[in-house]
This record gives sequence, C-alpha cells and structure tokens, in this order.
Amino acid sequence: MKIDAYVVEGKNQPFLREELELEAPGPGEVLVRVVATGVCHTDLNTQSGDMPLPLPGVLGHEGSGVVEAVGEGVTDFVPGDHVIMGWPYCGECRNCRRGEPRYCARIVDALCGGHRLSGPKAGESAYRRADGTSLSGHFFGQSSFANYSLALASALVKVDKDIPLNLLGPLACGITTGAGAVFNTAQPGPGESIVVFGTGAVGLAAVMAATNTPAATIIAVDLHDSRLELARELGATHIVNSGSADPVEEILRICGGPADYVLDCTGVIKVIEKAAEAVGMLGTLILIGGAPAQASFTLDHLRTLWGQRIIGTLGGSKTSQELIPALISLYRQGRFPFDKLVKFYAFDQLDQAIAEAKTGETIKAVLKIA
Repeated sequence: MKIDAYVVEGKNQPFLREELELEAPGPGEVLVRVVATGVCHTDLNTQSGDMPLPLPGVLGHEGSGVVEAVGEGVTDFVPGDHVIMGWPYCGECRNCRRGEPRYCARIVDALCGGHRLSGPKAGESAYRRADGTSLSGHFFGQSSFANYSLALASALVKVDKDIPLNLLGPLACGITTGAGAVFNTAQPGPGESIVVFGTGAVGLAAVMAATNTPAATIIAVDLHDSRLELARELGATHIVNSGSADPVEEILRICGGPADYVLDCTGVIKVIEKAAEAVGMLGTLILIGGAPAQASFTLDHLRTLWGQRIIGTLGGSKTSQELIPALISLYRQGRFPFDKLVKFYAFDQLDQAIAEAKTGETIKAVLKIA
C-alpha cells in the first residue's frame, strides 16, 4: 500500500515527505493507521547519526493509532482497536524471559536495525520507494513519522476509546521513560529525596511520577525558569535554576546532605558529572538522557567506592503493557497530568515542531496525522 512518510536521506539531512510503499502485515504484525506521534530527542539524535539506524530511513517512535489489519497468528487485536505502539523485543532472550524486554539482547537491532525483527522476512525492510529500492523502517518497531506503520503485536498496548488517541503517543517512549525511571528504577521510600536534572518531557514526567511515591523532597533543576515553574506546578517541592545558583550546594542545603536519588535527564556530560556530586553514600545516580555517541564521563573513584550507585535505565524499564496502563489510570485520576506538556502540530509542521522543541518553547511536540 502507498503511505505518506517523512524520510531522512542521510546524516544531518532534513526530513522530507515522500510517498512510499509499505508491505502488508506478516505473521505477528499489525498494520496501524497512525493518528498522532510524538517528536522525541531520540529522533533528532538518529537524524544526526548518533543512533545506528541505516539511512535513508523513516523515523518516529511515539505513535498512537487505530488497527487497520492484522497478520497471521495475531489474536489479541482486531481492526478498529485503539493502540499505542510500544518498544519491540525478541521475547526469547534471557532478559525478555525474566520480564525486562527493554534490555532485550537484540534491543539495538529491534530499535535501529531498520528491518523486520522476526518472521519469514526477518532482516528485510517492509518499506520501498517508488522505484522499488528498499529503505530503513521499523524504527523502534514502528517508524511513526508516517500515516501508516507496521508494528509487532507483542509491542502494542490497547487503550480505551474514550481517551483522546492523539494525546497518547508520547506514552510510547519519552513520558514512560521519565516515569518508569522513578517507579521501576529509583523506587524512593518514605521521606526520601529525589532530584531531577533537566525539566523537558522526560524530566517533568519523572517529577509527576515522584509525586505518586512516598518521596518527601522532589527537586527540579534546569536553566529555564518557565519550565521550573511548571515543575513546581506538577509537584516539585523545590526548584533550582542552575544558571544562577550552584545546584549541588542548593541540593545539599535543601536535603540537609546528599540526595537519595538523582536523575539526569539531560545527557549532557558536564551535567552528569555535576549531578554525581549531589549523590552520597548509598545514594543512586540514574542516567536517563541520551548523550552523543561515544560520549564518556569521569567520576570521583573514592566517592563511588563508598556505596554510590550509578545505573542507566532504558524506556522506563519493565514492559509497556505494565507501565502505560498505569500512567493512563493516574492521568484519569488527575495524578499524572502529562497533557500539560503537549503542544500539537499538523503533520506538515514537523520542522516547526523540531525548531520549537530545540528552543524550549515546546516541551513535548506531537504531530497530528489523522
């Protein structure tokens, strides 16, 4: 079938709309008519060559939509179902079997291989140009910068039809990444402190999640006063502008010592190294933000030796089928108002959405496709 998609031809090349051919769903696959998709920093990292998707290719990985057709063996979904397209995984490796598909042994191939992960056409792309040449698709198992996507049924999350479908795409990645880092990785206990460096969509999702835990102190750190004020509105007990105050000094003052959990949502190496200074003995530094390819950082050995923990987390950990419905339930109750982060754009406004996200004018851009 013919689809309308954005294609990136090569490293640092623009997003250009193009009519492509998409194959029908095969075994275990579902064809989804994309209603909306979030624009994530990971899409831009891939455009700039910091993610290994072979280019040219179709990006986009925060898609929500309506099931149009199902492939052989798919029994959990039928045409007309409303779905969010979560992360793909093999389902067979050790980590998948123990309930951690975010850390699937084939995760790089699943997210950035540019081809089908399984089935009789595994290793092949379902995307073709008008001249018949193949190009990468299946980005994060969906390539949702298009009006139709192929997804693995195992990655889909069915949602109720009374919730605005165009709002739900960011739950596929960015929002769940921040929230899951709190719920699944940090798991703060009663009275503990949690610090969030970077109040973009991921960081603000972490702040909202923290308000639904027993953590007593929730500190947001950023350079933008407007985002810090939103963080306060969403539940941060304290805010720190790192452009006008030393964040570590402020954190130590607010907490009466080092913080229990510090989340870096920036991926900026200097920020990570600074954030580590706010973590004391038996405290935990959680790395969430994506740094450029081959980036490295330096930490004080003795401080780390004294029980400091450093851990990375992908996509909020655990499974989309656990985390996304939980966040939707909290949203319904008014306890996770992620809609306050979203600004909608028409499908032909992708460049504007990216530009306004880069300047900070928009926190979470969402393209309305249908």
